[in-house]
Amino acid sequence: MILVDHALQVRHAAGKPIRVGLLGAGFMAQGLTNQINNSIPGMRVVAIYSRKPQRGRDVFGYSGQTDVADVDSQGRLDRAIAAGIPVVTEDPFLLARSDLVDVIVDVTGSVELGAQVALEAFKHQKTVVLMNAEIDATIGPILQVYAKKYGGSLSACDGDEPGVQMNLVRWVKGLGLIPRVVGNIKGLQDPYRNPTTQKGFAEQWGQNPAMVTSFADGSKISFEQTIVANATGFKVRSRGMSRGLEYRGDVMNIGKLYDIDEVRALGGIIDYLVGTPLTKVYVLAEHTDPKQQKYLSLYKMGEGPLYSFFTPYHLVHFEVPNSIARAFLFKDLVAPPIAGPVVEVCAIAKRDLEAGEVLDDYGMYMTYGEAVNSEEMSQMQYLPEGLVEGCRLRHAVKKDAVLTYTDVDLPPGRLADKLRAEQYKHFNGDTWLEQRIARDASFALTA
Repeated sequence: MILVDHALQVRHAAGKPIRVGLLGAGFMAQGLTNQINNSIPGMRVVAIYSRKPQRGRDVFGYSGQTDVADVDSQGRLDRAIAAGIPVVTEDPFLLARSDLVDVIVDVTGSVELGAQVALEAFKHQKTVVLMNAEIDATIGPILQVYAKKYGGSLSACDGDEPGVQMNLVRWVKGLGLIPRVVGNIKGLQDPYRNPTTQKGFAEQWGQNPAMVTSFADGSKISFEQTIVANATGFKVRSRGMSRGLEYRGDVMNIGKLYDIDEVRALGGIIDYLVGTPLTKVYVLAEHTDPKQQKYLSLYKMGEGPLYSFFTPYHLVHFEVPNSIARAFLFKDLVAPPIAGPVVEVCAIAKRDLEAGEVLDDYGMYMTYGEAVNSEEMSQMQYLPEGLVEGCRLRHAVKKDAVLTYTDVDLPPGRLADKLRAEQYKHFNGDTWLEQRIARDASFALTA
C-alpha cells in the first residue's frame, strides 16, 4: 500500500521537509540529490560529506544549486542549513551530530567509515539509510542492535536489489503464498574482472571502475543477496549460490530450476541467475491450498508448485526517497535482519597472491566475494570480503582459494573488525574472532 506520497505532501505543505545528509558524493549521490531536490516534495538534501569538497559542490550543482557553503564546524553547518543554504563538509560527523539533519544516506561503499558515522548518528537518534550493501552484509545485524539501543534506525533502500526483492517478498506473503526462493538477475558474471577491464564501461557512465568491477565479478550481488538472506532467514544451497547459472527462458518457468523439497528443507534459499532479460528480481513461492492453486492456474500463473513473481527493473536513486520516508516517518525498515547473520560474504583470491602483499579493496585486482552460509563462514574462519582492504598476507594463497583469518594480519584498530567480532559473540556466543583481534583492540564495545 502506498502511503509515502501523501505523507510527503503533508510535510511539503507544512514547510517541514525531511532534511537529508549524504555520506559520499559519487555517481549515485549525484542522481539522488537531483531526484530529491527537483522531484520529491517534502524532502531536501541539505548537506553532503565529501573528501573532495569540489565534488560535493558539483553534486549540488548538478541539481541546479550553486549557492553552497563549505563548512568545517558544527556551528557553521547548522547556521547554513537553518538559512536554507546547502552545505558541503569534509567532516562526516557534523552530519551525524546536527539537529538539522534528519536522515543520513550512506552512499560510500566503505564499511569502516560507514560504521563510524552510523554509530555516531544512532547516538543522536538519527535514521540511517544504506546505499552501502557492503556494510549491511558485513556488520548490519550488530549495527541494528546499536540503532535500537540508542533510539536510531537503520534501513536498506528501495531501488537497490535487496530492497526491491524484500518489497516483492512482502507483497507475495500478503497474497497468502510462502516464498521459497528469492533471486536476482545479472547480465554478466566473471570473477576475474578488474578495474582495467571495466574502465571503458565505467568512463562511459561516469562511474567508479572499482564499483563497476564489483558488479561484474560477483561481489556486489553476493553482498546484496546476503542482505536478503539475513532479512528472510533463507540460506544458500552452497557457497557462491548458482555461480552464474545461465537461464534465458520464460520468467514464469524459473521455478523449474529448483527442487521444491530441497528449498523447503532449507527453509528457503537466496540465489542469482545470469540472463533472462525480462526481469531483474524474482520470488518463487508456493501455495498449500489446492483451492487457491486452481485460481492461480486460472490467472495464468502456471501449475506450480513454485509460482513465479518478478519485478522487471530496479531504478536505484529514483526509488531511494521512498525508503527515506518509510524509515523516517513510519519506522518501516526495508530489509532489516531477523537476528544475526544467516549468510555472509567470504573473500576469494582473484589471482595467485604472494606472502607479504597487502590486499586491495573489493572490486579491485586481488579478491572477489561469494555468499556462504554463516555456519561455514564461522567454522572455517573465512575472511569477509567487506574487510579485505589493508590485510597483509602471511603466506601465499592460490587463485580461487578462500582466504581465512589465519592467512592475514589485520590492520590494527579498525572499528568494523571489532563490530564483526561482537556480532558473532552477541548472536551466537562465538568468541574466536574477538580473541583473534584482541591484541589490536584499542577500546571495547558492548551492545
